Amino acid sequence: MSMKVAVLMGGKSFERQASLASGKQVCAALEEAGHRVIALDTTKDLVPTLRSERPDVAYIALHGKHGEDGTIQSLLEFVGVPYVGSPASVCHRSWNKDAMHSTLAKYWMLTGEEPLASWPQGIYVARDAFKDMGAATALDLIEERVIGGYPVCVKPAHGGSALGVHRVDKPEDVGEAILDALSYDEAVVVEQWVEGVELSVSILGTGWDAYALPPVEIVAKGQFFDAEARMNHGDVEYHAPVRLASLSSDEATAQAMRAEIERAALEVYRAYDVRDLGRVDMIWDGAQARVFELDVSPGMTEHSLFPAACKAAGLSLSGVLDALVRQYEK
Repeated sequence: MSMKVAVLMGGKSFERQASLASGKQVCAALEEAGHRVIALDTTKDLVPTLRSERPDVAYIALHGKHGEDGTIQSLLEFVGVPYVGSPASVCHRSWNKDAMHSTLAKYWMLTGEEPLASWPQGIYVARDAFKDMGAATALDLIEERVIGGYPVCVKPAHGGSALGVHRVDKPEDVGEAILDALSYDEAVVVEQWVEGVELSVSILGTGWDAYALPPVEIVAKGQFFDAEARMNHGDVEYHAPVRLASLSSDEATAQAMRAEIERAALEVYRAYDVRDLGRVDMIWDGAQARVFELDVSPGMTEHSLFPAACKAAGLSLSGVLDALVRQYEK
């Protein structure tokens, strides 16, 4: 039996175009699965349209602010429309990249599990502190506050698509990088730069029923997988699943590393109590998974990492999305 599915896309974030592309692919996949789809931008007509159309379920294809910070989730909960994906409370926590250490620490304390995932050590600087309270005069402290010193990664504390993310190799360039990152957000994180194999692990399910799809290896032709590389698909290579030789020359060791990478991603996913689907981005530094982002609304474009992982697992995007929306069938 087909369902009426509202696909929410667009919005006003810096990631609007990526969201529209994701939404287009989601609509096509759900229509292929036999559902009736209503494509909706998040304008002032959104709530009246939802109330008049009365969809069975909503799929959130919004990226960035309003789509991943709990705004649209809270709104859907308010108007009584079920939706695929994590609840607003989870989105609030995952939106702040600086909260990962405390979230994982609490999870380990509750479960007693031996930690697998780690995160780059760093500092958090709010825009008001930088511009109005003199933090800009203390940038010389970064080298001693961030373990290992330069190079460091400067990035917005919230948001995705690598917008405003910089590798900074020398102290004289860090101020400019922070200012650019602050043009995308009200705060920045300055953290260790981690070298290794860049990976994305997509996950399906909820709680202890969640499972990892094959990790996707990302090889940027430039310095790193930045916003420009994400837009210019010729600037990056994807390998799904990750090449074992990238992890170790010994196949058995590489298989063990891949298993640990998947377990670390699941650890982060469960620590945040993510629902239905998500993606965990990390660097395998040769010894451990250094996680730097949890995405509760993975991109769904033809070049996105989540569909690539589905394909590597032998799953069709239409089949995956069909199963996700049918969870909410009345």
